[in-house]
Amino acid sequence: MGFMIFRPGEREFQAAQRGDVRRGRASLSEALHTMRANIWRLPPGAHGSRHIEHVQEEMFVVLEGTATLLLGESAERVELPCGTVAVVETGTAQQLRNESNAEAVVLIVGAPPEQGHAEHLPDAE
Repeated sequence: MGFMIFRPGEREFQAAQRGDVRRGRASLSEALHTMRANIWRLPPGAHGSRHIEHVQEEMFVVLEGTATLLLGESAERVELPCGTVAVVETGTAQQLRNESNAEAVVLIVGAPPEQGHAEHLPDAE
């Protein structure tokens, strides 16, 4: 039986490699085979890139604070308070933001674990 435990005080957050570098990412993917997962720490005003996943569906779980997802062509704002789970199907434009005044922590799970099939879009206003 194999397993890995990721405890809150033991997570190492790395700066985002592209986009808003104020964001921090703790990868969980090394423990997974059929999906990818990261915990993202977003300070107030931070945001991910707006994109469309063409292969991977994604699930967002807000662990702390309040995050906002901009969804679809019209970038509809959907507020996600702590404890909220959002599932985004492939082919849906999306952008994760922290529009609050406090840090937000979000678990993002994607399946299948394939990368490189996203279409990056200009940020929504």
